[in-house]
Amino acid sequence: MADLSGADCEAGVCRRPDLTLFHDLLKPTMRYISTRGGMPPKPFSEILLSGLSPDGGLAIPEAYPRVTAAQLTAWRALSYPALAFEILSRFIDDIPPDDLRAIINQTYIAQVFGTSDITPLKTLEPGLHILALSNGPTLAFKDIAMQLLGNLFQYQLDKTGDELNILGATSGDTGSSAEYAMRGKRGIRVFMLSPLGKMSRFQTAQMFSLQDKNIFNIAIRGVFDDCQDIVKAVSNDHAFKQAHRIGTVNSINWARIVAQVVYYFKGYFAATKTNDELVSFAVPSGNFGNICAGHVARMMGLPIKHLILATNENDVLDEFFRTGVYRPRATTETQHTSSPSMDISKASNFERFIFDLTGRNAQQVKEFWSAVDKGNAFDLSQTPLFAQIKDYGFVSGSSNHAARIATIRDIHQRYHVLVDTHTADGLKVGQAYRETGVPLICLETALPVKFAESIQEAIGHEPERPAGFEKLEDLPQRFAVKDADVGAVKAYIDEQCKADQ
Repeated sequence: MADLSGADCEAGVCRRPDLTLFHDLLKPTMRYISTRGGMPPKPFSEILLSGLSPDGGLAIPEAYPRVTAAQLTAWRALSYPALAFEILSRFIDDIPPDDLRAIINQTYIAQVFGTSDITPLKTLEPGLHILALSNGPTLAFKDIAMQLLGNLFQYQLDKTGDELNILGATSGDTGSSAEYAMRGKRGIRVFMLSPLGKMSRFQTAQMFSLQDKNIFNIAIRGVFDDCQDIVKAVSNDHAFKQAHRIGTVNSINWARIVAQVVYYFKGYFAATKTNDELVSFAVPSGNFGNICAGHVARMMGLPIKHLILATNENDVLDEFFRTGVYRPRATTETQHTSSPSMDISKASNFERFIFDLTGRNAQQVKEFWSAVDKGNAFDLSQTPLFAQIKDYGFVSGSSNHAARIATIRDIHQRYHVLVDTHTADGLKVGQAYRETGVPLICLETALPVKFAESIQEAIGHEPERPAGFEKLEDLPQRFAVKDADVGAVKAYIDEQCKADQ
């Protein structure tokens, strides 16, 4: 329902002609702006394919929709697709409701996710849960958003007849999730950058073994942050971006974030009996995308007490929440760990949280990221903003290899449940903040089979392989190797696009 309380209405009486009011009610009311203030408000469909905003910032709603107690009660019994529609329709109001519902119903099905529950809750013991997010085709939580993104992209492109070249960066799971969601789709090519030799053998094989003609894997001599920097540099080259119709699937794309908001609500309903209860979520975090979705859910009114951010040895985000200093690391300082999908030292989505923390002060965010983009830090420790972080529910901690191996072993011995290395980081940090009477939900990152070497170290044998993945690493692989050079990647994209014409 449109807000009629603005300058054009007084005491509930509108001064505009009835016909004008009628047309205004038909217009979408959800608009998106940039965290850096340089983009006019746009509807969802105009930011869906674009990635970074023209000013280098990230798209974010002008305001978060708020959920009432009555709506929470009504949503508690909904199926995953029905709940997804209720939430997503509040952020996507320029796609006809019947079309949006059809896209959602096409996406969240048992044939894709193995269960109609989509994200079932595993209870380890009363008050301690794991939200199972890795039932999709690539066995990682990224599938939940990426499968929706693929169908949204196809819907938009079918309407316009346009083509899209997706440029992404992955530290392990985004790449395969994106490629499996986009493979074979008309008018879409995927160019996925990954750090050469820095992913697990299983993750690498999942991506590089794909032989679809619209999938292009580019292994970069460097770390994930080099890959992410290239994606941002290409996105900021507006002439190249427009000429080659470049879009993104990384979590800089708002659709990725909003799709993940849904499972926070689903997890809350599964772990509680009434809406009077609070829960805390433990979230393994590298690029701040997954936990950013939790932040959005909390801002909408979901009763979340704490968002517990867990990092690995690359603890840039933990350092910020403990000290108020955001200090991105150089490539040479980024460690290669046994939870490699979190080997990230520049967290893209962190900018969205800082935008909210500053009271949506785009100029201040622009100044902060002007320093970050030059490799410098910013320090909030002596400002009122640092004290305000607690108002958003964030706490944090870090894990390391010895801790995650011990956690995997402990969870397996105590509960006969096997978790991957990233989920172990979340459980390790989450349990340190566990409170009596507040259910703790740890978000699962991936299935253990993707990190078999660490599982072998923890429990003495490799995890069981799901059907269809038995000899994945033995399949032929198709990829190109490039230096961490923006020009080289642009030339490769241009070459492949011309060859496809």
